[in-house]
Amino acid sequence: MNKNYLPNTPLHKIGAVSSLSGVPTPTLRVWEVRYATFTPLKTQGQHRLYSDDDVLKATLLKRLTEQGHAISNIANLSSQALNNLLMQQQSSNRIQVHRQLEDRSISMAIVGLALAGRIESKKFTLSFNNHEIKVTDIFNDLSDALGAEFEQPTQILLIKTNSLHAGIEVDIHKLAQKCQALQVIVLYNYGQQNIIESMKFSGMIVRREPISDSDLADLINSVLLVGTEQKNSGFVVGAVIPQRKYSDATLAKVAAISSNVLCECPRHVAEIIAQLASFEQYTHECLNKSTEDAHLHAYLSSVSGSARALFESALEMVAKHEGIELVP
Repeated sequence: MNKNYLPNTPLHKIGAVSSLSGVPTPTLRVWEVRYATFTPLKTQGQHRLYSDDDVLKATLLKRLTEQGHAISNIANLSSQALNNLLMQQQSSNRIQVHRQLEDRSISMAIVGLALAGRIESKKFTLSFNNHEIKVTDIFNDLSDALGAEFEQPTQILLIKTNSLHAGIEVDIHKLAQKCQALQVIVLYNYGQQNIIESMKFSGMIVRREPISDSDLADLINSVLLVGTEQKNSGFVVGAVIPQRKYSDATLAKVAAISSNVLCECPRHVAEIIAQLASFEQYTHECLNKSTEDAHLHAYLSSVSGSARALFESALEMVAKHEGIELVP
């Protein structure tokens, strides 16, 4: 008997080893013959019998080769050495995934302690479109936020206020400019309709409380870019969709300008942006009868917002070519 096998040690036929480890029988034979990976006990009938350690070794070799390790480099390592190598590989993978999540994380500043508590609770998901939402700043109210210093720009500004009036609107615009927010989401209890419409027209998302956690998650998800990565435009999957850049008045002005070339591109691009912006706003306000409705409207909002932002970049290219002055 081989010295690696002790009396009463459980032994396995090659078919059982293959079944337990997931390594095909022909592969086990090749590893044994070519690399001397195993030295199984052989019966008088020349049947191979493998130990539990052989089964473990085959399992570890399978996982490591699937992760890119060459069998020729690891075939003669012990089970312990193989396990250590696998643990190092898994640790490296976790670090890499963590770095990728940090690179693709979305920053959020929150005004309202109760709202921040909701966002950071275990019941509320902080993952949208496979990207992590990182809360960077929390403030009690707008005055606290306006008096604070932001170390870095925030991508999403989430605000809870009891009422909306002209003074609050001014403060929200000041804060959005101060923290350089790409998107502003405002939740309110009471508000003046003209103020609400004005904020929506400026590109902010305004919703009346109460709003459930799932609806709030979908609302946040609706401002995250979806689709294929657009390297030329500077937009990346999972990034925040910028707020609307040009008003209807600016777009109408562009559409009415005569082109220097024999085409209608400026007018068409301006009209497309206006239509997309209108639909984007509609999806934010559309009634949700179920969770599925909310998911669908969030997706439609994200798609239309992504397209609108891309067409705004296209409009800037057209305007530069045509010598048209754009006023954001």
